[in-house]
Amino acid sequence: MKVHVGFHVSIAGGISNSVDNALKIGSRAFQIFSRNPRGWSAKDLAENDIKMFRTKLSGSGIGSKSVIVHMPYLPNLAAPDSEFYKKSIDAFAEELQRCNTLGVAYLVIHLGSHLGRGREYGIKQLLKACNYALDNYKSKSRGDTRVQILLENMAGQKNCIGNTFEDLRLILDKLNSREFGICLDTCHAFASGYDWREESNVEAILDNFNNIVGLKDLKVLHLNDSKGDLCSHIDRHEHIGLGRIGEAGFIALLNNRALRNLPIILETPCDEKRSDLQNLNYVMGLIRKRN
Repeated sequence: MKVHVGFHVSIAGGISNSVDNALKIGSRAFQIFSRNPRGWSAKDLAENDIKMFRTKLSGSGIGSKSVIVHMPYLPNLAAPDSEFYKKSIDAFAEELQRCNTLGVAYLVIHLGSHLGRGREYGIKQLLKACNYALDNYKSKSRGDTRVQILLENMAGQKNCIGNTFEDLRLILDKLNSREFGICLDTCHAFASGYDWREESNVEAILDNFNNIVGLKDLKVLHLNDSKGDLCSHIDRHEHIGLGRIGEAGFIALLNNRALRNLPIILETPCDEKRSDLQNLNYVMGLIRKRN
């Protein structure tokens, strides 16, 4: 089974360093922030760094569709109209342009919180944000759009949208554009009520996803165990196999034919329990348990 497993890696010292950081730990896929994820301002991407990133990536053996940019944390794309919402959608539009400049195939977005205004209102605001960012991107790219926007399922926190497969399908239908797809996060799904802990459950969940959303729209898997319980609505990631999902569920997930060839990104903690390399070796071991 061919696998493209990797991590969210640092861009410290220049965005091209992310390729080196991914290769150092044996990643065959990786995810980055293209800017400081906890701030609003972003430095322009330097021409030499863009060129170096593209050159390194081309020679890395990591395919262009195994590289993902994640939106920064501050924007809320489901917020009510306000100066904050305008800053959020402008940051989203800018991030699409940065992905295009880097030649990155996917931009993952969190769907946001309606802040008490209701699910339908939040979805309306998210749709407005997506259409605004995409129209801006198309106008500046003169129609040459190569970046796909991936909606990441949420953990079901208070006021958040997009934690169910039904919501994801509804949003995709309303966007009605090939420029959108899905990033499925295993921790978020578990916290929202999708029980990955047994092989039969994994098969049933993926069948359910296919029937409601469609596996053709699934482009990236965020592989994370959960510190919170099933239906806890707590977004706290744990090392693979050490959380509430556990080893058996991940063996079934990693060896499921429906997920073959998807880029798989681990967003596991940085602590004394395991290093990224140890997590990678553990995941590869789970794959070998079936093969």
